[in-house]
Amino acid sequence: MRAVRHKLRMWNGLALATALSLAVGVVGGFFDGPETDPESVVERFAAALTEGDVSEAAELTSYPNAAKAAITQAFDGLRAEKAAFEVNQFIPLGDDAGIFNATADWTFGDGKNWQYNINGRVRKLSVGWRVSWQPQILAPGLGHGRILRYDRTDAAPPRVFDLAGNLMMTEQRINTVTLDPAAMPDPVLSTNRLAKVIEPVAPLITGATMMQELAGAPGQRLTAVSLRDDDFAVLEDDLRAIPGVVIVQTPKLISHDRRISGPLVDAMRDVWQLNRDATQGWAVNAVEPDGTALKQTGFQGPPGPDIRSALDPRVQLAATEAAVTVGTPAAVVAIQPSTGAVLAVAQNNQASELGPIAFTGLYPAGSALAAVDVAADAQRTDRLTAARQLGLAMDYQIPGLEQRTDDLTGGADSVLRVTGSRDGEGPRVSPFGMALVAASVARGSTAVPVIAGGQPATTDASAEPLPQPVTDRLRGMMRDTVARGAGSLLNGYPDLIGMAGAHEDDRWFFGSRGDLAFAVYVQDADGSDRAVKMTDRMFRELAKPPEAPAGR
Repeated sequence: MRAVRHKLRMWNGLALATALSLAVGVVGGFFDGPETDPESVVERFAAALTEGDVSEAAELTSYPNAAKAAITQAFDGLRAEKAAFEVNQFIPLGDDAGIFNATADWTFGDGKNWQYNINGRVRKLSVGWRVSWQPQILAPGLGHGRILRYDRTDAAPPRVFDLAGNLMMTEQRINTVTLDPAAMPDPVLSTNRLAKVIEPVAPLITGATMMQELAGAPGQRLTAVSLRDDDFAVLEDDLRAIPGVVIVQTPKLISHDRRISGPLVDAMRDVWQLNRDATQGWAVNAVEPDGTALKQTGFQGPPGPDIRSALDPRVQLAATEAAVTVGTPAAVVAIQPSTGAVLAVAQNNQASELGPIAFTGLYPAGSALAAVDVAADAQRTDRLTAARQLGLAMDYQIPGLEQRTDDLTGGADSVLRVTGSRDGEGPRVSPFGMALVAASVARGSTAVPVIAGGQPATTDASAEPLPQPVTDRLRGMMRDTVARGAGSLLNGYPDLIGMAGAHEDDRWFFGSRGDLAFAVYVQDADGSDRAVKMTDRMFRELAKPPEAPAGR
């Protein structure tokens, strides 16, 4: 019996030990969850903010709904790359309260950081310890309905000058006149009144045309016209008196001389924007309900330098006058051989409807590539080598400008499809590319294009200069073309040389005179000499005395 009782005590002891072990395990399991002491709650709050867990951070506060809305807005408004919150110190204040200090570090990019200290409280509520919610424990400046916003800032805008150093483009306020159908009791009356008011500056916009556009987009606002400040100042009172007229004012880079326009002007806007982007600053603002911004942090450096465009206004206006003499898509590109400066790029309306074809339109070259073939044969080299010597196939990268000079493979299945291009077998070239050919012949080596001072094109390709005998041969061919060939209409201009080219009904003419090289392209020309006639018109315009700018 004694042995039996001993065994029972052993088994009871083992059972008790096992039960205690299990109990410890169960109790331990309860404590494996989130720690609920005040300091741990503060640490979890900071960790949740760092991880971007808005719901978790909000639930650890005394007012979860308000906290969640504010934290969500801050993360959305600041759009930071990352945010880090770290508790520095916790001080208990009795059994039901405590205070803490933490740091916040928002990163918006290289060298763009917003760092600040947070002082907050933690309280013991019926649901446990919670961070006392005040908007200021998230970021300074919050509260009273304010929100946080990350903003780009800009220094004073640079000006754009032309080749001669005259003001070419400045940022000005543009006043866009729109019509809101919801605010027009009588659309016919409003459109007719608006047409009458803007007639001096936009005579082609009529009440009937505006009614037609409104009918085509029911319920949507119609943009009627955009006005410079000087025109708007004269018309403003009459415009604002028309029911349904809404004025939207925005800054825009525009030409000082309103006659100067085209793809090269558009490219200068891109160059200008690159300048702005390179000097942009930043700011974190606490924004009042009325839109007032209270800066919390940020940096704005000095403005970028003014920009010197390669555009020559006289050449640009002459090229434009030549381009508009044709009723089918046409383009003119002019380059200064000695520097590669792109002096002018002009298109007529028919071409502009297709896009900036002077720079990006690729068209069948046809006989226009005769100069490349002659250069290749004379040197007993391949066409690609000769093409590069004449400015083609160089894959130029020009800041602010999208352009193509050629597709010498000419494959119909080419993956490159550029706005305004025409399909066709054989090599294709752009007006810009043929202007480079003309400039390279005049120069005797590849002309490197530039549209803004100090920003020449770059390329990984290379080309040796044309041998002098080859250059002389090409110039001689071009001189003969003007003296007694297809360009004889131009033989009254001393020193002008050129070469004609064609593909079906498309016509090319390119050449140079002094330090001015050019290329003219006409699509579906109404005569075999149409490109030559356009060239004649350009040089007749250049021969006229310069006119004063047509105002702003």
